[in-house]
Amino acid sequence: MGRFTLPRDLYHGKGSLEELKNLKGSKAVLVVGGGSMKRFGFLDRAVEYLRAAGMEVELFENVEPDPSVDTVMRGAAMMQEFGPDWIVAMGGGSPIDAAKAMWAFYEYPKTSFEDLITPFSFPTLRTKARFCAIPSTSGTATEVTAFSVITDYSKGIKYPLADFNITPDVAIVDPELAEKMPPKLTAHTGMDAMTHAIEAYVSTLHCDYTDPLALHAIKMVHNDLKASYDGDMEARDRMHNAQCLAGMAFSNALLGIVHSMAHKTGAAYTGGHIVHGCANAMYLPRVIQYNAKVQEAAVRYAEIADFIGLGGDSTDEKVAALVAEIKKMNASLDIPDSIKEYEGGIIDEKEFMEKLPAVAELAIGDACTGSNPRVPVQEEMEKLLKACFYGEDIDF
Repeated sequence: MGRFTLPRDLYHGKGSLEELKNLKGSKAVLVVGGGSMKRFGFLDRAVEYLRAAGMEVELFENVEPDPSVDTVMRGAAMMQEFGPDWIVAMGGGSPIDAAKAMWAFYEYPKTSFEDLITPFSFPTLRTKARFCAIPSTSGTATEVTAFSVITDYSKGIKYPLADFNITPDVAIVDPELAEKMPPKLTAHTGMDAMTHAIEAYVSTLHCDYTDPLALHAIKMVHNDLKASYDGDMEARDRMHNAQCLAGMAFSNALLGIVHSMAHKTGAAYTGGHIVHGCANAMYLPRVIQYNAKVQEAAVRYAEIADFIGLGGDSTDEKVAALVAEIKKMNASLDIPDSIKEYEGGIIDEKEFMEKLPAVAELAIGDACTGSNPRVPVQEEMEKLLKACFYGEDIDF
């Protein structure tokens, strides 16, 4: 038996933010990030719409990129004091992910973070509040997914939390919010969306319901991401839809080891964080090469290549064409080819090698690994990560 879960309502198109006026409740907590929503006027508009709905509104601001366990706990404590019946999260993936975790601790204050790490182990939510998500970036699609990524900085580990309970009740996908993204963020979030769609399509849990969403999202990202990066706002608007479709696919088909590796390398090194979407972009070509040693996965990668018109006569040629196209897209978006080149070399090679066995072990244990078409052993994961560090192709 399979399961396919999405928000009950999804409002899309310019002006859909105003749908906040129609939420029914008495109190709302509005969770936002570092200030872009305030700077561009969207925060004030959201507060105005919620008050027009008759709600008392409290703000939880300044959720950091890669939200921490500490931030989640502070937000949950604030909610426990205020008592909202709506949690509204607006911004990039970080405030929405943080708000999802806050939601669980608001409704179940005695729950520990460790209780939630096991996939699909959340207690039943909606005993106190419902959840509305409004994305301002075009990548994570957390507004339609059963996932949240929270970082434990004391351990240097990103934890992907997974449970259908945290799928939002309402998603508002208003492309006007995404039109303010700077080019680098546009590139990184766009390749995050591409990775979501490709991994969903080759996941061992893909199905007839997820495949069309994944393929159409891949085609849209392939067609529109570069133009969006270059400032074409019509393409930017289409990308906002594309990333949402990719999210619908992967929330139900799950992901693979590109995300496992990105989760465990993101906060592992003292030189700095590897931005999630950029990590996915760098790792994706190598993981395609690795997974394609499994014939079923190779055939599905070839189907993707056919769907976006890359050419090739054999399965192997089509897989190679897909790898080459992903690398070409990365180059056109000024995304580096390797961790060694990332941000001018901020990840120290010696530290990377010293931490390689531990990071590889954590990546294998990541929640996303189980649905990858080929599950690596320790030696293979270490070789994969080294290839990503040096920008090497995979031949094993």
